[in-house]
Amino acid sequence: MGETGPVLGIDLGSKRIGLAVSDFDRSIAFPAGSLASRGHARDLAALREMIRERGITRVVVGLPILLSGRPSTGSRNAQRFAEDLARATGLPVDLIDERWTTKAADRSLGESRRGKKRREEAIDTIAATLLLRTYLERPAGGGSQ
Repeated sequence: MGETGPVLGIDLGSKRIGLAVSDFDRSIAFPAGSLASRGHARDLAALREMIRERGITRVVVGLPILLSGRPSTGSRNAQRFAEDLARATGLPVDLIDERWTTKAADRSLGESRRGKKRREEAIDTIAATLLLRTYLERPAGGGSQ
């Protein structure tokens, strides 16, 4: 890959957007919280600001695919969001299969005693972190699906 600079991982949801950021060398993914979804334009503006503040150099967006490998109803939304974010930021935005991230995030919380809302927020953030970690571990540092 040879590229450096932080990568932003995004797990899109209808209520929240889970976020994760890598270190400068792109070797570790860290949870970065979640963003309450407030509509396409406002979400893009908030992410553009975060990208500027954190010096993000690349973005990866989770692509929801059915277990069968076929696109889900959210696949087109994720693709459109990735295209719009690339236009809004001028950065490369890759898509990565996110079939297992939400389930893995839920399992990682186990039987935590968090309230429903806090648990859902944690799942979104963990899912973003898992998808970013998967992206960073791919040969040549990722790439589009």
